[in-house]
Amino acid sequence: MDQRDKSEDSKKIIVGRITGVYGVKGWVKIFSYTDPMESIVDYSPWYIRAEGRTKAPWKKVKLKSGKRHAKTVVAKLEHCNDRDEAQAFIGSEIAIEQSQLEALRQEDEYYWRDLIGMRVINQQDIELGVVKRLMETGANDVLVVVSEGTEGEVKERLVPWIMHSTIIAVDLEKESIEVDWDAEF
Repeated sequence: MDQRDKSEDSKKIIVGRITGVYGVKGWVKIFSYTDPMESIVDYSPWYIRAEGRTKAPWKKVKLKSGKRHAKTVVAKLEHCNDRDEAQAFIGSEIAIEQSQLEALRQEDEYYWRDLIGMRVINQQDIELGVVKRLMETGANDVLVVVSEGTEGEVKERLVPWIMHSTIIAVDLEKESIEVDWDAEF
């Protein structure tokens, strides 16, 4: 992959995937990663490519319409006029440009994608690992912090995302999160 492709790819944020077709007029079913799920239709254009095909180029598509439908989201893509054309998109990832994201309103707000890969260090300056992913729970979000143990085993810690309590500071430039968390947990 050349440098141009890498920089283009790094500006894309995957926000969902196409899971099926809806009706006979070219509508597709969407599994949205946005919160709320229907906000995925607020972004246009979309960039799509077959899921897992990281070397494939992104295809720019315009969204004609979209809405929440029962427990899913359905969308009508421009130039997709029947069920057969819609089926060709099943399994595609949906991405947007980083510049399409709204600016965060508060100082202590972060996009999850910005936290993934950050080092997590406790107040005793012990590195606990790296943020692998985040989970949404009923009470608060949770960082899934992964590290390698002394014998090569993988250790996973779940650290609740509670600003000014377990989360002391986030440094986007240093790509680190300071936490009030015991290294033994």
